[in-house]
Amino acid sequence: MEFNDYQAPYETLAHHDEATGKKARRRLWNVFWLLLAVTIVEVLIGLYAQEMLGPLMLKIIFIGLTVVKAAYIVMVFMHLGDEAKWTKWVILVPFIFFILYLIVMLVAGEGTYSQDNRLDGGSIKTHEQHAPAAPAKHEGGEKH
Repeated sequence: MEFNDYQAPYETLAHHDEATGKKARRRLWNVFWLLLAVTIVEVLIGLYAQEMLGPLMLKIIFIGLTVVKAAYIVMVFMHLGDEAKWTKWVILVPFIFFILYLIVMLVAGEGTYSQDNRLDGGSIKTHEQHAPAAPAKHEGGEKH
């Protein structure tokens, strides 16, 4: 029994020949292998480099590798790599500033700022510790 598909081959539908289709598939495989390699590097760093690198350096490395993967995906699959140079910069500059902002917040310790710099000088207290203290009694009846 023969399978008859009435759709034309992909190369015909995409209006290019077999050689162009092979080139497109080669590019997809290259993207796959590059992203796989970066992901393996991330996993290996996560497994074996925690003792050698501090937590801040690990965060910066992981953010950097994630940005590399995201940029490559945007350049290839969203066709930003095929755009004019000024268009790339108009799209990428806001994201670059956002990533720099994230790195500054990691370095500044923004995640613990509200715990370490409380107005009352204390640390985060549990609900039981928030009970108001009894007013202090003054001996001798003098008012200060």
